[in-house]
Amino acid sequence: MRLLRSTDLALRVLMRLAVAGETTPTTREVAAAMQVPYTHAAKVVAELQHLGLLEARRGRGGGLALTEKGRTASVGGVVRTFEGDGDVVDCEGSTPCPLNRACRLRGALRRAQEAFFATLDPITVADIVAEPTGPLLLGIPGPV
Repeated sequence: MRLLRSTDLALRVLMRLAVAGETTPTTREVAAAMQVPYTHAAKVVAELQHLGLLEARRGRGGGLALTEKGRTASVGGVVRTFEGDGDVVDCEGSTPCPLNRACRLRGALRRAQEAFFATLDPITVADIVAEPTGPLLLGIPGPV
């Protein structure tokens, strides 16, 4: 299973903001530090804000800040939100699989996907920035 680019970026933004302290980088600064297009970062930041995981303040002295909900958010929950709840494979797409009615693979893949999420569910954003990760994040060049 491979995470979507937006899921990866959402987790990295949350991690960096978790160790940012009083610093409140802008979305543009986050995009530059993560080396992603501004429009992509803006969509991810908007979704994280909608979820209540970060605050985005405009104007002078504005920027992004992690909320308490963001700090305690489940990594599994964040991944589920960004990845969606679809199947790993599309058995009923434009060309439906001829094995669809009798396939055991689809169920096995669904169980594997749920096990993946279940492994991430108890892990919080705060957990993934604990030492030694947090200090390393602070050492990464960039404004975030």
